[in-house]
Amino acid sequence: MGRINKFVILYISLLLYTSSNWEKMIKKIFFTLILITLISCGKEEESVKPVVQTLTESVYASVTVQPEGMYDVYASASGIISKIYLQEGDTIAKDQLLAEVTSDLSKLNKENAQLNMELARKKYKGDANILDRLKDELEANQDQLTQDSINYFRQKRLMDKGVGAIVELESKKLKYDLTKKQRAILKKQYEQTEVELKSNYRQSENAVEKAMSTLSDFSIKSNIDGMVYSLMKEEGELITQQTPFAKIGLRNSFLIEMRIDEVDIASVTHGQKVIVSLDAYKGKTFEAKISKIYPIKDEKTQTFNVEAIFVNPPDALYAGLSGEANVVISHKDNVMTIPLEYLTEEGKVITDDGEIEVKTGMRNLERVEIESSKIDTSTKIIKP
Repeated sequence: MGRINKFVILYISLLLYTSSNWEKMIKKIFFTLILITLISCGKEEESVKPVVQTLTESVYASVTVQPEGMYDVYASASGIISKIYLQEGDTIAKDQLLAEVTSDLSKLNKENAQLNMELARKKYKGDANILDRLKDELEANQDQLTQDSINYFRQKRLMDKGVGAIVELESKKLKYDLTKKQRAILKKQYEQTEVELKSNYRQSENAVEKAMSTLSDFSIKSNIDGMVYSLMKEEGELITQQTPFAKIGLRNSFLIEMRIDEVDIASVTHGQKVIVSLDAYKGKTFEAKISKIYPIKDEKTQTFNVEAIFVNPPDALYAGLSGEANVVISHKDNVMTIPLEYLTEEGKVITDDGEIEVKTGMRNLERVEIESSKIDTSTKIIKP
């Protein structure tokens, strides 16, 4: 009101100095006084007195509640979903079959692999396999070698006694040597063929196992004990390795996902207390504590992802519940505070005695601690 009085005196003085018509001047002064009175009566200066209270400094974060361990389920191979064995909300066990995917190409590959394995088995172990034929040839060669050996050494003994012709001895020796060479060739052929047939048979077995494994990739299974929170596909739809089939997470264990601004992340540490308010529970707050701080910043939102766990969770929680949270950074009892908007940008407060510079301490979004002894709880502080 003192400022308004000074303004009125200055304004009237100006009118007196500049006006040459007294009647008009009196009217202007009269209307000015009425206007000043209306303004001064309609608007009183806002003021407060400092109060002693408990002050909590906190960091704000947006909140989303998610089941712990939740992940997107993908198929290991592309195909058509032929059967789904569950619904949203169902409880599931680890390795439980969730759905089956079919692929004509994979079935054809499996059948071809089985046919090739059967053919390789017959060649290696069948009734009329190649090894048995080579074995028969080796036995026949052995009989021939025995006979040629007998004939050669008999003729040699006769020649030692001076009986027979040298040509006949040489002929029988040549035949004996030739049969020995044939045996060596047959034996080597048998060994090489056995190695090749055995290798082909094992390769065909591996091909069948691979084809069967590929078929098993068409069975979608769960990695955890939990619950199905969302199904993204229906029977008869095409699914690829890049499109999720479902969302699965733990049933009764939830995490609080928070997004904290990069200017505040340095104040956040593991185990800090968190006060959570959820849109689904108006007027209620729930206590939690920081459990994990992800060390990389999201460049899109310029925030850090932080997780917390409930200390006293609500009776019912659902995936995707949203709300707000305050991470408690510090806490003080019995401190003198004023509303933050009553502090000027220069760190001063306005009183009836003028502006006073004060020393401030902890603050939150609403109030600031006043550590100065220049004011007390009886001091009237005017809003700037």
